[in-house]
Amino acid sequence: MKNPLKAFIYTLSLLHLISLVAKAQTDGIVMASALVAPAPEQMIQLNAPKEEENNNHNEGKLSVSGYFDTYYFANLNNPSTRSNLGASGISRGFDRYPGQFQLGMFMSRTAYSYKNTEMVGEIGYGPNVEYGSYGNDFRYKWGTVIANSTYSAIMIKQAYITTKATEKLSFTVGQFGTHIGYEMIDAPLNFHYSINNTFNAGIPFYHLGLKSNFAASEKIGLMAGLVNGTDNLNDNNRGKSFIGQFSWLPTEKLSIYFNTIQGNEANSRTNGKDTTSYFGVLDLVATYKLSDRWSITYWGMRGTLRGEFQGSGYEAKSRHWTGSSVYLTYSVSNMVSIGTRIEYFDNRDGARALLTHGKGTDAETITLTAKFSLADDRLQIKPEFRIDHFRKITGSNGEQPLQQFVDQNGNFTKTNQATIGVAAIYKF
Repeated sequence: MKNPLKAFIYTLSLLHLISLVAKAQTDGIVMASALVAPAPEQMIQLNAPKEEENNNHNEGKLSVSGYFDTYYFANLNNPSTRSNLGASGISRGFDRYPGQFQLGMFMSRTAYSYKNTEMVGEIGYGPNVEYGSYGNDFRYKWGTVIANSTYSAIMIKQAYITTKATEKLSFTVGQFGTHIGYEMIDAPLNFHYSINNTFNAGIPFYHLGLKSNFAASEKIGLMAGLVNGTDNLNDNNRGKSFIGQFSWLPTEKLSIYFNTIQGNEANSRTNGKDTTSYFGVLDLVATYKLSDRWSITYWGMRGTLRGEFQGSGYEAKSRHWTGSSVYLTYSVSNMVSIGTRIEYFDNRDGARALLTHGKGTDAETITLTAKFSLADDRLQIKPEFRIDHFRKITGSNGEQPLQQFVDQNGNFTKTNQATIGVAAIYKF
């Protein structure tokens, strides 16, 4: 893990070897197209349910879909805490507790469309909806505590109304998932089951506000909007943040997305007035279809904050964090695919919550996943192996400072963490 380039080359070689073996065993099976994850601004439609034919265009259409996921992972450090969270408490996003069968989320999506309007509501149940919607206060009122101090709360994951003003222009208002980044909260829409540090610690999960989408052409799309901020049902100040996206599809094989959020995310002062703080993220996602079997995606982002940020003291100097990830997937057949993710996340400025005992850190991860699609892809089985390496904390006088991860004796002595396991996801 000290040399990401060597790790990348090694992983490519391993993927190629696996693909040769798999090909020898699956000759004659119809090949699927290369795997490309949904575009950041794509509406989440997990499964297109069958709808009865309706010749009366004055009647609306109702559709229901969703998914459920569950997992079992082992942590090779055998931590005494039976937790993957590390010293920061967020070293992993959703797959938090090893050595035990765990629930992810049961998510139900209801959509109703009539003429040029549509209403979408997504309600989630279980631990992962709590982690992904932590800014909503519903869990404290309605949640029931289950294992590991998590809740089985009912939470609104998305709820919005969209209306089409013209064939090219639409408006959406409500709570919607962020446009920033490549990975998503929904397990069926990510190739890998675990989410990376850049998604978990670097970008928002969702917004509440108003946005417009404009299809400038078949290859160019624009989105702009105003939102309360990030990951919060209630606005923490009087200002609004700007969100934007520029999408470009120059060829059938290449898609490029530029995303941003710009605004003031600091809490208001005790007198109710806003500060002059700043929070901004610049984001790039590019996917290229190398062939019918191979696909590669690059995701890079850079964040900046300055001033009084959500309760901290005033800072005149800007602090930054960055994330860079490469995803490579290979479709063995219409039922089997494999992929790797290589990531570097830099929070040495300590701008985000991914810290090592309060100190800024950076992390490298490599994830190797296989995906088995059964029952027409309604059932997905995902075995996954992942290694996380965090910066080693060194002392000035030869002492042994606390590191990121817990060992089997309950001491923070580990800079690396390896997990292996499998997740099952069912879509309906």
